[in-house]
Amino acid sequence: MIKILAGGKKNKDWLAEACGEYEKRLRKPFDLTWQFVEESELDSKVLSLDRDNFVILLDERGKILSSPELSEKMADAFGSAKNIVFVVGGAFGHFSPEMQARADLILSFSKMVFPHQICRLILAEQIYRAQEIYLGHPYHHA
Repeated sequence: MIKILAGGKKNKDWLAEACGEYEKRLRKPFDLTWQFVEESELDSKVLSLDRDNFVILLDERGKILSSPELSEKMADAFGSAKNIVFVVGGAFGHFSPEMQARADLILSFSKMVFPHQICRLILAEQIYRAQEIYLGHPYHHA
């Protein structure tokens, strides 16, 4: 299972609807749940995760992967991890050194910076894309 731990407020209506379009297409093990927490609580939530969770922090200073590379990382993680946990920061979005040390992967979508709400939508789409690549479906046209 995939969990998205998001700092800040719940998805706005327009965002929940857009993310929902991708979420309804997801199948195990790519199905996901959302957990929204105050940005100030992200550290404690991430640091309290069991070590058998594969933790991916979204940060503009992270590693840039192609969609097939992300799909492969996720498929590998499903084989060895209890869950994959993506962590999206809030509006101020920087992660503590302890959180960075806990992460199995620090991922960037781009060298550009996006609002955290938009990152949530990009993440939902990329999880769906990773599923389709994994299953060999034609959604991904690279």
